[in-house]
Amino acid sequence: MRKYKIRLIEDNDAQAVLNIYAPYVLNTYITFEYEVPPIEEFSQKIRTISSQYPWLVCLQNDRIIGNAYASEHRHRTAYKWSPESTVYLSEDVYGKGIGTILYSTLIEILKLQGYFNVYAGVGIPNEKSERLHRSVGFQELGIFKKVGYKLGKWHDTKWFQLHLQDHIINPEPPISIKGISESPEFLTILERANDRINANIEV
Repeated sequence: MRKYKIRLIEDNDAQAVLNIYAPYVLNTYITFEYEVPPIEEFSQKIRTISSQYPWLVCLQNDRIIGNAYASEHRHRTAYKWSPESTVYLSEDVYGKGIGTILYSTLIEILKLQGYFNVYAGVGIPNEKSERLHRSVGFQELGIFKKVGYKLGKWHDTKWFQLHLQDHIINPEPPISIKGISESPEFLTILERANDRINANIEV
């Protein structure tokens, strides 16, 4: 029996994913959000994002221990090929490599959908997150100096970019996650991710 499973988020996952996110809101500057969102608001966020973008969860047995997702980076039409990505893990699974596999899987799916770039902002210092982004191919773009105030201090954000594929003229609009979620290519990506996580992650 497999111990770990990566899959797309479902409606009834909202509370478990919010429970992972809440400590980051309350205790860190990793997110600049000040208050834990109400479950209704968070559930709507999941529905909105996952109508277009991949939102992955990782389960250990039946418990969600991490999630990674992409979302809109900028609202203007010309940005629609360039989403933003993020990943959050339960504190008790740090350092096992789960974040790397989740993020790598997310990147493969974004490429399959027809995206060309993905961006990530990291509140610094955060060596774990910076190392994770570099490990999956992101390159540093620059730093927004003292861009956010939280927990009594001003914080910098370091921005990263990953090119997913060669940039072409007249690209087709990206396909929604719902438009590819039953495709053989998508199912192969998930199968490969689950094989990898169960073969390489220790209990």
